[in-house]
Amino acid sequence: TLKFSTEDSDFWWWLMDSADANSARLILAVLDDPAWKDELPKMVVGSLSRQRGGAWLTTTANLWGSLALDKFSAKFESEKVAGRTMASLASAASAPVADWNRQVDGGALKLAWPAAGATLNVVQEGTGKPWLTVQSLAAIPLKAPLRAGYSIVRTVSAVEQKDKSRWSRGDVMKVRLEIDAQSDMTWVVVSDPVPGGATLLGSGLGRDSQIATRSEKREGNAWPAFEERSFEAFRSYYQYLPRGKHVVEYTVRLNNPGRFALPPTRVEAMYAPETFGESPNASVEVAP
Repeated sequence: TLKFSTEDSDFWWWLMDSADANSARLILAVLDDPAWKDELPKMVVGSLSRQRGGAWLTTTANLWGSLALDKFSAKFESEKVAGRTMASLASAASAPVADWNRQVDGGALKLAWPAAGATLNVVQEGTGKPWLTVQSLAAIPLKAPLRAGYSIVRTVSAVEQKDKSRWSRGDVMKVRLEIDAQSDMTWVVVSDPVPGGATLLGSGLGRDSQIATRSEKREGNAWPAFEERSFEAFRSYYQYLPRGKHVVEYTVRLNNPGRFALPPTRVEAMYAPETFGESPNASVEVAP
């Protein structure tokens, strides 16, 4: 989804103007600029994703959007796609084929991950120039933070700790999550894993501790719609998360000894999953 970091201040409803119209005007402004050629397809898809019920917010935005789509189509999609498209890796024995006579709306071609470095070759046999989106999927560990609209930083401090040099069974730690949002977004979730067998304090149930959680802080202009304290992770759901910096803190008691590998901490727009942020976590060792 194409978003602007200043959407709230740009929503001039009394002039029938909005970020929807701005997204269309931006496409028109850079349509003939070679520096934006690679970004234009993503901008068009992002502008279309702003629609609700098949239309943009205002009549003015729909007019600008129609002009932008017409000019974009005339420039890049003037010739109908026909024939077939083949994709292959240098190490592949055969190439999958997309037949445009059978698949008018396009399709997906899956290629096995090569054992060594290889070149992706795509050939169009026929008329037109189909759009191509390349996505790589691989199960690899996250070694450095990822930022795609959000960044998240996780820090841990001790509330109760028997041995200052290590974590032990029964210790209580406070986790601080610092989120930096690039733009306003609705329905955002923050998910942070906890060591196996640990107890998230603050639920009000038995063996809870109000004293241990009294130092928790929240910063920013967002307020969670719901908080989930499960056995595997702490999750905070926001109906609306404005741009800027936000801080969430929670407290957890370590109950089981052992070495626990934790998945990455993640913040994600639930209905725009391409907008997310991740941060890797080190293993946690808990002594008896």
